[in-house]
Amino acid sequence: MTAAAPPASPATRGQVIAWAFWDWGSAAFNTVILTFVFSVYLVKGVGNDEPSASAALGYAVGIAGFALAVVAPVIAARADAAGRRKRATAIWTAVTIVVMAVMVAVRDDTTYLAFGLTLLALGTVFWELASVSYNAMLCQVSTPATMGRVSGFGWSMGYLGGIVLLAGLYAGMISDNGDGTAGLLRIATADGWNFRLVALVAAAWYLVSAIPLFVSVPEIPPDPQRPARIGVVASYRKLAVDIRDVYRSDPHALWFLLSSAIYRDGLAGVFTFGVILAVAVYGIPQDDVLIFGVVANVVSAAGALAGGWLEDRVGPKPVIVGSLVGLIVTGVILLFVHGPDAFWVFGLFLCAFVGPAQSSSRTFLARMAPVGREGQFFGLYATTGRAASFLAPTLFALFVTIFDTPRAGIVGIVLVLALGLATFAAVRSPARRATAEV
Repeated sequence: MTAAAPPASPATRGQVIAWAFWDWGSAAFNTVILTFVFSVYLVKGVGNDEPSASAALGYAVGIAGFALAVVAPVIAARADAAGRRKRATAIWTAVTIVVMAVMVAVRDDTTYLAFGLTLLALGTVFWELASVSYNAMLCQVSTPATMGRVSGFGWSMGYLGGIVLLAGLYAGMISDNGDGTAGLLRIATADGWNFRLVALVAAAWYLVSAIPLFVSVPEIPPDPQRPARIGVVASYRKLAVDIRDVYRSDPHALWFLLSSAIYRDGLAGVFTFGVILAVAVYGIPQDDVLIFGVVANVVSAAGALAGGWLEDRVGPKPVIVGSLVGLIVTGVILLFVHGPDAFWVFGLFLCAFVGPAQSSSRTFLARMAPVGREGQFFGLYATTGRAASFLAPTLFALFVTIFDTPRAGIVGIVLVLALGLATFAAVRSPARRATAEV
């Protein structure tokens, strides 16, 4: 990927807010569908809380990750070359919303498990494809000097959107009233109707929140040095050239891209499967998971802020290493503890470490990227992340299958985090420069 050209004129505050509102809305899929509500409904309700259902979820997400690794470079390169980055974001966002709406048909019956998991896997692929183009639009609403602040604002909007939506859904539609209804709206719980209806509400939330981006943020111009239509082989050839160029200019940058792809997949696994473990292993009631989700988002945001404060004093590498060590130690502890109280304590410890690791990884790359090539580096950051996105789901599913218990899936996630830490240890800390400061 080539470095993105700077916008013709600085983005307005309204355009930055409009861009960030996509992140606010995307919590409807990432937080509600994939993490805290619908995936739990599939395993706990549709799958009767069987270990095989947890394993099936892991395989479904793993297959989605592999598909992303194959198609994301081609699709992103075509969108960039043709000047259709915003259009690509719009198309994949719309398809994701349609898939979310169709989830209303997944009844609380084991015969619907494969259908539900297929929809979840498809939604994951489409949402991630939308995210690739959306993240690339960061260069359209920021400059090298403001990229960290704008990116952090979008990240915090995502956390906040998840908190607001989860709290509203819990109060209105999910909290069990004990009389066959749920929430203040007294939605019927028979046949999983309240959870199915959540998918429709989440789809509508995402749709409304995404509109400002497509109205306010301008499209990028086509790249005059690249043809508008890039073949599949040419797209992968260009990706190989980008990777070669990065290696020649700074081998540590390439090593960081590879190692961060591994541990970032472990971070994603903490959220994706942590809630499944909360219900299936530690006995947290299904409707109470949303309370945990709200608190988890608050703790993650607070951790990211604290990590940013510490990073300004010691640099990003110690923050990332400390966060990964904390995640691994806490994950090992969770292998041996039991009960809801233990998960509340150590589950929130996990969330506290996830925020700093995510935030400092982004600024680590921002400090490392040469001036004028930030777009290229962030594009490779997204692509390598997609390439490794099958590791944690596959290992989680594999350990659940081998030991026939969801608890064993923790080992798979810990192994991914440990591998990421081991490879990251060899990466040299980047030099500090003014344009990379967050």
